Amino acid sequence: MNTKEYISSGIIESYILGLASPEEAGILECVMKNNAEVKAAFEEAQQTLEDLATSQAVAPPADLKSKIWNKIQQEQTTEEVQPAVIRDIPTVRPQENIAPQQDIQPQSKSSWKTYAVAASVLFLVSAAGNLFWMNSQSETRSEIAKMQTEKKTQDLAMQKMNQKMDMVSNPDMQMVMLKGVEKHTDSKAMVFWDKKTKQVYLNAESLPKAPEGMQYQLWAIADGKPVSAGMYTEEKDSKIALANIPKAQAFAITLEKEGGSAVPTMENMYVMGGI
Repeated sequence: MNTKEYISSGIIESYILGLASPEEAGILECVMKNNAEVKAAFEEAQQTLEDLATSQAVAPPADLKSKIWNKIQQEQTTEEVQPAVIRDIPTVRPQENIAPQQDIQPQSKSSWKTYAVAASVLFLVSAAGNLFWMNSQSETRSEIAKMQTEKKTQDLAMQKMNQKMDMVSNPDMQMVMLKGVEKHTDSKAMVFWDKKTKQVYLNAESLPKAPEGMQYQLWAIADGKPVSAGMYTEEKDSKIALANIPKAQAFAITLEKEGGSAVPTMENMYVMGGI
């Protein structure tokens, strides 16, 4: 077995994932000390797997826990506030042994004004309390809905990550890293080629979002000729096979009109990688 065959055998990926046997691990470590090409392939595969894991990581907002706790405390505090009760206003009745009516009339009017002002203030306080409680309840419901949406997003991301890790750990799955070409040096993608079923899967989340009316197309280079290996969509990423490819020496991705092209548009090539 030559160096290229040893690199493409999958032993490097098995070693990184901790799936290699002690004998295989010992041989690989010995080979890396004496073979610069194998060591470079090991470092490249390790970085690729780290990038794959990092791109799928979804962390909850740092302040989410404190927000929920504050909302719960506000709601409990609001429930403890008792609604204001306006007591019956006493009626002033004239008595025989008091000053003439013209003398007490101004005092009676003043009392009524005082009670009216007090009632108005209590009404405003009660209304303000009810409004605050309603707003607080609305905000709490919004926070809960936001939390549920974020959890659903995290669950989907975790599900996709688990699917990719299953593919990576599959000994029959060959990984081919596609690197950005001259115009798109920052672009990258990963092809998963099942050596038994010959089905091809694609992880292309690191590519820029395709413009409206355009779509990424995967190509397999077999005997020097490009063969369409399927059209990429986000729904298919890493979990739905794009095509069945019996043989290939390399893979590439181009940006084509939606629906694909019979031949690749070379000026729109984004990434390419040999096997």
